[in-house]
Order: sequence, then C-alpha cells, then structure tokens
Amino acid sequence: MSLFKPLGRSLVLFLFYLGSLQSVLGSQLLIPMDFEGQKNHLKAYGITYWVLQKQQKVQWLLNYRGGAFLLPDLEETRKECQIRGVSFEVLSDGEAAGLLEAIASPSQNQEAVILEKAPRIAVYSPKDKQPWDDAVTMVLTYAEIPYVTIYDEEVLSDGLAIYDWLHLHHEDFTGQFGKFYGAYRAAPWYIEGKRLAEQRARKLGYDKVSEQKGAVAEKIRRYVIGGGFMFAMCSATDSFDIALAANGVDICEPMFDGDPSQANYQSLLDYDRTFAFTDFTLERSPLRYEFSSIDMTSKRGVPKDTDYFALMEFSAKWDPVPTMLTQNHTALVKGFMGQTTAFVRGEIKPTVIVLGENRGNGEARYIHGIKGKGFFTFYGGHDPEDYQHRVGDPKTELDLHPTSPGYRLILNNVLFPAARKKKQKT
Repeated sequence: MSLFKPLGRSLVLFLFYLGSLQSVLGSQLLIPMDFEGQKNHLKAYGITYWVLQKQQKVQWLLNYRGGAFLLPDLEETRKECQIRGVSFEVLSDGEAAGLLEAIASPSQNQEAVILEKAPRIAVYSPKDKQPWDDAVTMVLTYAEIPYVTIYDEEVLSDGLAIYDWLHLHHEDFTGQFGKFYGAYRAAPWYIEGKRLAEQRARKLGYDKVSEQKGAVAEKIRRYVIGGGFMFAMCSATDSFDIALAANGVDICEPMFDGDPSQANYQSLLDYDRTFAFTDFTLERSPLRYEFSSIDMTSKRGVPKDTDYFALMEFSAKWDPVPTMLTQNHTALVKGFMGQTTAFVRGEIKPTVIVLGENRGNGEARYIHGIKGKGFFTFYGGHDPEDYQHRVGDPKTELDLHPTSPGYRLILNNVLFPAARKKKQKT
C-alpha cells in the first residue's frame, strides 16, 4: 500500500499544477464593481486606465456587477491590482466566454463595450489653484490617472485639439469673479485673484475679463462641436452656458468690469448657443452669490440626511452612452452642495438627457448631451464627499471614501472617450 502513496501525492500535485497553469495561461481578470465584490472602486478605474495605456483592450460590462471590467490576465496586472488594493477575480477563457454570451442575450439589460485607448485628459484650471479645490483633480490623482493642467493661454492658442477629454474646473466664465463680491470683496485672496485675472486678460489682448472668458468659452464650444468630450461641475456648468448665451453682451456691473451692464441684457441672450440650458433669467444683483435661475441651491428644502438623487436606468444595448455614465454599485447617490448644486428641470433643453435627479424636489443633478460631433456632461455640486464645502475647508481624504458612488460618476466620464463608438439608437 505504501507503494501507491507517493503516486497519489504526485497525482494531486500534477492536477494542482494543471489548474494553476490554466488560470495563468487561459484566463482573464474580472474587476468587479458591485458593492460586495470591490473594496476600492475608485482605484479600479485607475487600473483600467493603466491597462489601456499599455495598448490592451478592456471590456466594460455594463449593468453587470456594478459595471465590471474584463481585462487580459497578465501577472503584472495582478500585481498592480494587489499594490493598489483593487479586488479582482480570475476567470478561465471558457468562463469569460460564457459570461459574455449571457450578457449578449436579448433578455438581459447588459452590454459589453470595448475600451480601446487611454484618453488624453486635460483639466482647465488656474495654475495656482490647490488640487483639493476641485473634486476631479482629487479623484484623478487618487485613482492614479494622469492629466495635464491647462488654462486660458493654452485654450486661446488652440491647444485643446490634442486632448480627448476636458474638465472645466469650478470656473466663472461670465467675468464676475465667481460672484464672491458680496461676501469676500475685502478678502486679500479675492482682491489678488481679481488683479491677476485682469492682468491675464490684458496680456492676452482683451480689455475685460468677461471678454476674455467669453472667448475661452467659445473655443471650448468649438472643441466640443468638433468631437471633444467636456465635463464640468458646480459653477462651471451654468456660467459656461451663460457666457455662450451672452456672447457680445455686457452683463457685468461696474465693480466687475469698470462700466455699467447693458440695461436690456436679459432680452439679448441667445439660448440657441447654449449646450444644456434655456429660458433662464440672470441674477442682476452683484451681492447675491448666484448667477441665474438655473441653480437650485437657494430653492432647496431638502434636509441633509435625506438629500439623495436617483440615477436613471437606461437600455444598455440601445443606449450604451447614458448607461456607461450611470454605472454604479447603488442607484441612490448622496447629494452635496456647491455654488451650483442642481439644475431646474424646466430650464434644461429637451435634447439633454437627465442621468440623475431628485424628482421630489424638481431638480436634475447630473445631465448629458450631444453638441455637434462631441459630448458634454454637467454634474451639480462641488465635492461628492463634502456636503457643504466652504472656502478654506480642509481637503477630502479619498482614502476614507474608496467606494464613493458620487466620485464614481466622475470616473465614468473619464473612461467614456475610450469606448469604441456605436451609433446611439435613441
């Protein structure tokens, strides 16, 4: 009997070896994105971007386990996941094929979208801004996704063309210096910021900051129409559209640009030029921290502990674009405030898709649309994990929020340009 014991042990070792060999040579990595399966959703996007940088294709499994990613199984990818704390599962080629076949079934509201290339990312932001002033730069840094910071000089010199995705920092494109005049006009940072903006405008050949910012908005508009992807949060959303509507119209009071606004400027707005909003009314008072009627901040009666918005559900096979942008491990996302917190539903153009809303409060939080050959997404609020961020508040530590649903929406947009384009059905 003892003669068979070594043979039995050898057989076990051989079978174990065969199983290990199959997992290495004939397998793929699944990055789950559901609540139970993933311990760091934000860094999982960074892994996906890292794989794309290596000229490898990734499949984004829409509506499967929170929007999971299917990657080629390489030892270096496994190690990178382990280093970054990203959960992964190993699937044999047969298991992966079976999964994709199930996803392709017409009975499933799921789809596999191929991601082909790591998008080149630019963030439109002043060079002297602190990185924690902007949620997008914070989450890109945390997820280890590289980006380039550009500002007015680069935009006006046609530097946008080399980028696939552009984020607009919490900017004021109207030339009213963020409408901070009422509360902060005596603050040293406000005075210095205004001086530097006026100096920059003159250097670039403009008499007023409003004219220079309007020219920047127009360049960005052309970038999107030509096929670019643009993402904006907080005040960059409505102030961008206001600047487009007010092209050639003086809407600034004397404390902003040294001369009076045009008396009838409201009637001169051209809503045909805007991306998302229409029929809005501008806020004339320089003392109010508000640009227009678009924003819901002062109209909200939602308590903090019940402030959530719901993500809309779309057909993954028929409408893959909005489905990509709403991938998450929860359908309810915590609300958060900003200078522009949410958008009045009645002032959103009918061609724009609402991706997330607080229906009870009549507000949209997250919207998307097509302009020319390009796309834009507007996301209300300042910081998804800082309910009411104020000037001078400390930065958000994303190590404390690695599964943040609100930050995931930003990263969905980052990967969106990597997708192989399909014609949208609706």
